[in-house]
Amino acid sequence: MNGLAAWPALVLAAGLGTRLGALSGVRAKAALPVAGRPLIVRILEQLRSVGVSRVVVNLHHRAETITRVVGDGRHLGLEVRYSWEPVVLGSGGGPARALPLLASDRFFIVNGDTLAEVDLAALAEAHHAAGALATLAVAPADLARYNAILADDEHRWLGVAARGAAAEGLPGTPWHFVGIQAVNAAAFAGVAPTHPSETVRAIYPRLAAARPGAVRVHATTGAFFDIGTPADYVATVRRVAEAERRPIDRGADVVIDPSARVEDCILWDRVTVGAAARVTGCIVADDVAIPAGVEYHRQVITRDAIVSL
Repeated sequence: MNGLAAWPALVLAAGLGTRLGALSGVRAKAALPVAGRPLIVRILEQLRSVGVSRVVVNLHHRAETITRVVGDGRHLGLEVRYSWEPVVLGSGGGPARALPLLASDRFFIVNGDTLAEVDLAALAEAHHAAGALATLAVAPADLARYNAILADDEHRWLGVAARGAAAEGLPGTPWHFVGIQAVNAAAFAGVAPTHPSETVRAIYPRLAAARPGAVRVHATTGAFFDIGTPADYVATVRRVAEAERRPIDRGADVVIDPSARVEDCILWDRVTVGAAARVTGCIVADDVAIPAGVEYHRQVITRDAIVSL
């Protein structure tokens, strides 16, 4: 099998990020800063570090917050192209639309709202050796928080277990999908590139039923970081910052009055904090001016909204 330079990657970054609430109105989820660097940049650097050289990013919501930091990818050592979606096409329609840009019989798909430590070479090898059409990187399931993929002892797809299900009595082992997969273009044969569709809910069950073993899981043990809700985002920033021995985010062109107190906050770009203000445990988005003398505690603050964290 060829090295990973022969494998392009599709980063799914078109989603609306609705669970992020007010933050989704400021940046696309993949553009959120994580311990000093936008999530999308971290994902692209991870791909480049293992030899991937060509990447397609699909875009819809707040696309400019991604394109202005990624550009054509040359400063990141990559060739980056964009698949623009007039409506969000989902995990099925998005790849189907991007196939002409990927121009490859096999490629990685990487969710743009997670960070996962996955050995992509091992994933690619397992996918190739099994002759699969889709191989999903998974970790032990947390059924209390997430839906789970069910697989048999040979790691073949069996179905999906709903969040909250009891592990006992399930028809297979439950696994948590960590947002990275190896796929063949044939997995998306017949999938409309103009209409929304989903892999886990529709496409992969059909593939598995028509060809048992075509959809598989590949167990991983690396760290997994999720950015689903503001609370998930804060937890991810703290864990990454601690692992890298960095402070939590302090964005570009931030100005804090010497008499203000800012503690345990994630500050995005161009934030100003006025005299004697007290801000603790908050996320403060781009271009926010905190007035003098105010106090905020555990809140999400954007130019248009202030909500509890």
